Amino acid sequence: MDLTFRAVAEDSPGPKWAGLFAEYWPHYRRWWLREGPEARPTYREGRRALQKHMPELVPLYEELCELAGGGDMEARFLSFYGPPPYLSGCSQAIWPGAEPMLVRNYDYHPLAFDGLTLATAWQGRRVIGSSDGLWGLVDGMNEAGLALSLTFGGRHVVGDGFGVPLILRYILQTCETAEEAGAVLKRVPSHMSYNVTAVDAERHFVTAYMAPDRPTVLRHIGVATNHQERVEWASHARFTATVERERFLLQRLTLHVDPPEKFVGAFLKPPLYSVAFGAGFGTLYTAVYHPQRFAMELRWPGKSWQLSGRDLVEGSQSITYPDPDPARIS
Repeated sequence: MDLTFRAVAEDSPGPKWAGLFAEYWPHYRRWWLREGPEARPTYREGRRALQKHMPELVPLYEELCELAGGGDMEARFLSFYGPPPYLSGCSQAIWPGAEPMLVRNYDYHPLAFDGLTLATAWQGRRVIGSSDGLWGLVDGMNEAGLALSLTFGGRHVVGDGFGVPLILRYILQTCETAEEAGAVLKRVPSHMSYNVTAVDAERHFVTAYMAPDRPTVLRHIGVATNHQERVEWASHARFTATVERERFLLQRLTLHVDPPEKFVGAFLKPPLYSVAFGAGFGTLYTAVYHPQRFAMELRWPGKSWQLSGRDLVEGSQSITYPDPDPARIS
């Protein structure tokens, strides 16, 4: 199948974002309601959670709700509070050289992915990243030089909290350093277990092991795959080869310092690059973030796309993947 990646720039929420929401909303609505409307928090519950944990985002949330049409279900979805459970793969690591660089593979189902890079200046802060839910981010960077990305944490537990892509958006809207990002990751609840790696322009970094049922653990480590301090979901770990990928990355970080191009190239080959597209865990893209330059790249085998956070040139790229099984969309 073919997936079109798009890059869209809009400084303030406006007609471009509203058009994207109208395009994506039918698909997101089906996902949001797959367990029935009663399974999702109410508008009041979602807004109250935002006000408690991420109050700086509330004015932006209200603006986006209005652009989305002002409906109850749209507002409940945009709160990203208590979403349906979902799983991904993913690998991420910070290059051990002098210049900060965050590299990540996003392993997910191509039929359940925005395929959208958004460059915004919402609330006066420039941010660029890979969209999820049209204002959440699975990876991104802000103009202060803070970059971060997420991987699934390899646990079944679902609890009260936000979908982690909105937490990444919140961090990039309000934080400038890895230390500040770590403080947010410790206090804002996530509805599932995720690993978030952050690096700033001074090359300070942290990886947070988030979970809905226990306190977030911060580690001074520049690698994350799909488990936390130990494997807790053995079948998922075997299927995704999370331990093998982590070991491979740790060896590259500790034994020697690869040239940056060689380090990035390793993400485009096994064991980091996944071809499990039929199971919904193929590598959809490799993202490379350069915090000091406020620039990012999207890469695929044989193809790359340079994207500037400060002056994005809008465009698109068509990528062909093996046909996945639609029934495996999570």
